[in-house]
Amino acid sequence: MMGTNVTAYLCARGAAEAIAFYTKAFGAVERYRWLDPSGRIGHAELTVGETLLMLSDEWESLGVLSPKTLGGCSVSLVMSVPDADAAFQRALDAGATLERPLEDEPYGRSDWLTDPFGYRWNVMTPNPSFKPEDLG
Repeated sequence: MMGTNVTAYLCARGAAEAIAFYTKAFGAVERYRWLDPSGRIGHAELTVGETLLMLSDEWESLGVLSPKTLGGCSVSLVMSVPDADAAFQRALDAGATLERPLEDEPYGRSDWLTDPFGYRWNVMTPNPSFKPEDLG
C-alpha cells in the first residue's frame, strides 16, 4: 500500500526517564510531550533517525502496561546504524543491559540489548551484500 507506515508505540513505567534514556542511548530527539493533570506522560513523540517512536506512561485503567509490569515483552526493536560498535557502546554507557555481544553475522554486525524499561533492541549494521540464501 502506498503511503502506509507503521510506528511503534511504547509504554514505559517512567516515560520521562525513558525519553532521557532514548535520547542518550540512541540519539532520539523529542518532538513533544503531553502531560495529564497529574504529570504523567499521556503521549510523547520522539524521532530516532527518520523513525517516529511514540511513548506514554502506564495507564492501568486502559490496559496500557509496560514490559516491567507485564514481566517481559514479546516485541523486539531493530535499529540499523552505520556503526554498530559505536551505537552498541553508547547504549551500554546509557544503561542498557547486554543480552548478546556484537557478532558478525551473514546479515550484518549485530547485538542484542535490553533497555532499562524492558524493551529488547537489536542494534545492527546491515551487510549490503546479504542474500537470504546466505543463511543456509
